[in-house]
Amino acid sequence: MKTIVKILVLFYSSIAISQNTTIDSLKRIMPFAKTDTARVNVYNHLANEYKEINPDSTLYFSKIALKLSKKQSYQYGIANSYINTGNAFIVLGKYDEAKNSFITANKIYQKELDDDSDNVDFQKGLARTYASLGVIYSQESNYYVALENYQKALNIYQKIGLKTGISKALNNIGVVYKSQGNNEKALQYFIKALKIQIEIGEQTAPVTMTNIGVIYFEKNDVNTAYSYYKKADGLFPKTNNIRGFALLKNYLGDYYKKLNKLIDAEINYKKSLELYNSIQNKFGASLALYNLGQLYAEQKQYGKAMEYAMTSLNYAKEIGVLDQTYHSEKLVSELYGFLNKPVESLHHYKNYITARDSITNLENNKKFVQAEMNFEYKKREALLAEQNKRRTLLTLFSIIGGLLVIGLIFLLYNRSQVKKRLTLQKEVAEYEQKALHLQMNPHFVFNCLGSISSFIVQNGTDSALKYLSKFSKLMRLTLEYSKGSLIPIDKEIESLQNYLELEQLRFHNKFDFSITSTEKVEFNMGLPPLLIQPFVENAILHGLVPKEEKGKININFDVEDNQLICTITDDGIGISKSKQIKENSVKAHKSMALEITKKRLEIMEATISKSAQIDIKEDNGTIVTLRLPIQYIQ
Repeated sequence: MKTIVKILVLFYSSIAISQNTTIDSLKRIMPFAKTDTARVNVYNHLANEYKEINPDSTLYFSKIALKLSKKQSYQYGIANSYINTGNAFIVLGKYDEAKNSFITANKIYQKELDDDSDNVDFQKGLARTYASLGVIYSQESNYYVALENYQKALNIYQKIGLKTGISKALNNIGVVYKSQGNNEKALQYFIKALKIQIEIGEQTAPVTMTNIGVIYFEKNDVNTAYSYYKKADGLFPKTNNIRGFALLKNYLGDYYKKLNKLIDAEINYKKSLELYNSIQNKFGASLALYNLGQLYAEQKQYGKAMEYAMTSLNYAKEIGVLDQTYHSEKLVSELYGFLNKPVESLHHYKNYITARDSITNLENNKKFVQAEMNFEYKKREALLAEQNKRRTLLTLFSIIGGLLVIGLIFLLYNRSQVKKRLTLQKEVAEYEQKALHLQMNPHFVFNCLGSISSFIVQNGTDSALKYLSKFSKLMRLTLEYSKGSLIPIDKEIESLQNYLELEQLRFHNKFDFSITSTEKVEFNMGLPPLLIQPFVENAILHGLVPKEEKGKININFDVEDNQLICTITDDGIGISKSKQIKENSVKAHKSMALEITKKRLEIMEATISKSAQIDIKEDNGTIVTLRLPIQYIQ
């Protein structure tokens, strides 16, 4: 439907058949549990069973399990109780509390695995914490970190061969790509997940079928969408996933509404409302009420529509869902207008505007916090990588020492010297690369400050403030990744976008631009920072600015022959004419950026032993093609 339902369905819990029967069985077992650890396991199992139908009961049983586990120093029980607590907080919408619980459990599992690396239960628990953290980061729209966590969970599940975990991780990765608008990649992951679920008879299959149906519905392939919806509709009653079933009924309502089968749409929306009310889920109920209100409004049954719209609005306000409040306030305002009550209509319209502005501010704050979180996350990852490297080197030197004692002193000494020499050469190349990168930073800032000075002189204070705001955002991105050797593709695109917008302002929209990437470009690919910008700058200053009419610059990222291809195309005056203008110019300027960039590419080739090339040609403007080795950000 709208942004309200962007979540689809995320798997952070297992769905069991005959859940009430399981709970009754566990309660009967409890008096016969003779040891504290056995009672802890039963309490944690009860907490896990209650999380979908009564999260408060989950919190209650988790608290008991945690207390007993700490008394016995039962680490597995402690970690498991934190996972159950986190799952309950997710259902209740308390994401900060949930995140803290999962992080605590994650640390416990990692510590235990340091002592017992082959323990499957600890590995499974660690994977659950990563998957659960992925759910929270996805809800916070922090998609990069969400994918990192889901991938870690998937790797562990694949290592221990747990197909249920593999299918859930694949589905969750698909949901993240869906949230990013990458429906094709999302569909690939959903289909992989569904194949495994059908193979093993997994009860989460109807959820994945629903997700696949949503993608086809958005592609306007309603027949295929309905075929998946119908399969899911037949399977959901065999599970106790009431929340997933309720969401499916909402989607079926949307389907019938699109076909103008309004009675069927009404039946499904009401069924969705009934299911959400049965589990006291006011978030979903607010959505179903809103859909019914809209349906009746379109049939001009304004009184009936008002009843549902007001209840939806009250639910949304009660649970603090700003996005739903925004939509419900708008609908209520429109309905009062139809009922010829202008005072009430104006009142709710003002509330709608307030909610809209709040959402805008919240999104802006979220983007800033997300950038900070990504930075901190990568810092922690770098620290862990350094610690692992030290442990690896220590182990290596221990082995060398043992072999030296055995009698291969001379041979191992020579080999170690060769290895040290190669390592030193690599480090020298890396430091040389960093030195060139550091040269680029002041060069880039110097050019930008020059642009700001020129812009202020030409345009005055108000326009300069807008320019400075964009410049500060660009500087934040540049400084954030200036210490690393690689920058993620999406952050490079964001940086180029900001830079081009600055230059558009500076040169009074002298040119248009576009930045694109193909489906082959993966989210965790990276390239050296500030590698593309000098070519873009040259295209603007020497190609587009001297041109009399408005120009165009296109930047495209693609993958070809196992190389990352970046193509910068402009329809400017071309290389030959630009050189002629430079020769006739009184003031000569020697550009350092291109020389530094070429040197950086040469060092990259030497460091990773893969080709890195630049091709510049003239064809109705200038085309610069960079062929870079594919590198992944770990």
